[in-house]
Amino acid sequence: MQASELLTHLRIPELGEVRRFVCSLPPSTLIGIGTIAALVAYWYATRPKAQIPPCDLSAQSVEVEGGERARRSVLLKKDELMTFYYLDVKTLYDVLKRGLVASDNGPCLGFRNPNQPYQWISYAEVIARAEFVGSGLFTRGYKPGNDQFIGVFAQNRPEWVIIEQACYTYSMVVVPLYDTLGADAISYILNKADIAVVFCDTAVKAAAVLQGVENGQTPDIKTIIIMDPFGADLKNRGMNAGVELISLKAIENAGRDQKQDPRPPQPNDLAVICFTSGTTGNPKGAMLTHKNIVANFSAFVKVTENMNDPTLDDILISFLPLGHMFERLVEIVVLCHGARIGFFQGDIRLLMDDIKVLQPTIFPVVPRLLNRMYDKVHSQTTSFIKRRILELATWRKTAEIRKGIMRRNSIWDKLVFHKIQDSLGGRVRLMVTGAAPVSETVLTFIRAAVGCQFYEGYGQTECTAGCSMTIPGDWSAGHVGAPMPCNLIKLVDVDEMNYFAREGEGEICVKGTNVFQGYLKDPEKTAEALDDSGWLHTGDIGKWLPNGTLKIIDRKKHIFKLAQGEYIAPEKIENIYMRSEPVAQVFVHGDSLQAFLVGIVIPDPEVLPAWAQRRNVVGSFEELCKNKVLKDGILANLIQIGKEAGLKSFEQVKDIYLHPEMLTVQNGLLTPTFKAKRAELKKFFSTQIAELYKNITV
Repeated sequence: MQASELLTHLRIPELGEVRRFVCSLPPSTLIGIGTIAALVAYWYATRPKAQIPPCDLSAQSVEVEGGERARRSVLLKKDELMTFYYLDVKTLYDVLKRGLVASDNGPCLGFRNPNQPYQWISYAEVIARAEFVGSGLFTRGYKPGNDQFIGVFAQNRPEWVIIEQACYTYSMVVVPLYDTLGADAISYILNKADIAVVFCDTAVKAAAVLQGVENGQTPDIKTIIIMDPFGADLKNRGMNAGVELISLKAIENAGRDQKQDPRPPQPNDLAVICFTSGTTGNPKGAMLTHKNIVANFSAFVKVTENMNDPTLDDILISFLPLGHMFERLVEIVVLCHGARIGFFQGDIRLLMDDIKVLQPTIFPVVPRLLNRMYDKVHSQTTSFIKRRILELATWRKTAEIRKGIMRRNSIWDKLVFHKIQDSLGGRVRLMVTGAAPVSETVLTFIRAAVGCQFYEGYGQTECTAGCSMTIPGDWSAGHVGAPMPCNLIKLVDVDEMNYFAREGEGEICVKGTNVFQGYLKDPEKTAEALDDSGWLHTGDIGKWLPNGTLKIIDRKKHIFKLAQGEYIAPEKIENIYMRSEPVAQVFVHGDSLQAFLVGIVIPDPEVLPAWAQRRNVVGSFEELCKNKVLKDGILANLIQIGKEAGLKSFEQVKDIYLHPEMLTVQNGLLTPTFKAKRAELKKFFSTQIAELYKNITV
């Protein structure tokens, strides 16, 4: 058949013929066609749309010139690192000023009393009260300027931010304190920083500070300012010790009567001295400038721009300690954009009620909380059918996430995940995690269940908070993203652990506008952390993935040799073993006098009973921890998980002891950032460790 003949056979009907055909159809058919057309149009208009990443996800970082294999964010158009994002925000004093304008003097800080709604303080009131507090200090003889260090010893609450802003308003320096440091560490910090004035939230904390003066440990303390009411007996104790105890309200009133003009800081001025809670030795005071902190928060804004910019409708739930830079950085981002911060009541047991009332949209978390959420959901899903439905829902939501679709209005959200979302207030649209590794399984599940943008970051106090972060649209897990736009990252050789930069592995080093100025009055520790070229050596081992993101694979600082000479990095092993379903915490121990490893395992009290029941074992939690069948089952599970993760035989524990009590900050076995205090753990479990080695024959 010729082409012309084919075209004749494929003649397109004329418009009149189409009209006559349609008119000949019965009404029921026409209604059906119309309904289908309407449904197709509705689906097309409302179908979930994939998020468009800000860069090619297969190339998220690029190597810079210089021969050190250092890499930068691909979001930067050139090698120059970010210092600020907004022209009018170059110090932390500028942050609240911008928030005032952006919000049109809207609500800023919120608090609540038991069984009451949140009450809000406006941006203008926060700024005014900050000026009153700063001016009130000057009535006590203190001077504005960068050599005036102010201690803050309090839980998260509006006054914390007001006092912090008072310091920034008059170029003073904030020194956060927190009770989990312990009395000796707090006294050490107060002396190291030559602090004369401390703000305390409660009379109990004020008494603890005063006791240090009475014992001769902190003779420089002259003023303690208390937020909550306190009695005359405490005031009299202070007078006898030569310390003035005064209420925050009295300081504000004095400052209101004798208010002084602000004396704003410069970008290179010190803003914060954040003492890190090391696993050994005394805390080290990381000196951070306004420039460091503004650069870090600006880099966060750059990574998330046009995707998750905070709006006036956003509310942050503040419960992670303000003494740490992670929480403070997120709060600075919120305040700069005129959004709101709602504080929990101070009792972690009431947190879920606070969340229900506040309905936050921005939710910073730590991996420990994510792990508990994951474990609780799976431990409560006991029946076979419910488990299969949960697995199916997770699989379907994960499939959408991998296509770049993030939502919480699917059929799976309505049927399965709505309870999880409602427990977080039902409005969360942005979550950020850091401080420690989070497993791929947990992160993927939480992304699917909560249905919101979820960033994972990596960093430490010495680089302000973060130096790498996942970017919008990258829903893969198992890495901590690309370098942030304020810093470079390079890997350096660690010969003794067989990690080499030429192979894309090594110790993570950071250089940029967010890197700290050194440790307060500690040149020796500063030289250990910062080399002559300004590179911060983190002590973590990283690996570059093909897409230009960073994966944390090991830890350099806590390594030891076994008797046969093999190097062991216990934190790497512990992070792998934490994937075991019934396990809440793990401590892996070994030393150069032994040829193998042993472990202390703390089972999850919410998961172990159901796990045991499936193995026909019942009893109280303490009885389950003493059960040899369960111990052997958990040990076998750890070994299997270790094999799947590629652990060598000498990296696997030979035996374990099940301990029925959690390792906590309060019992002195964890740092305030939930890192293991290995020396204390070794001492605490010395009897059990000795027994394990005694009973093992190799």
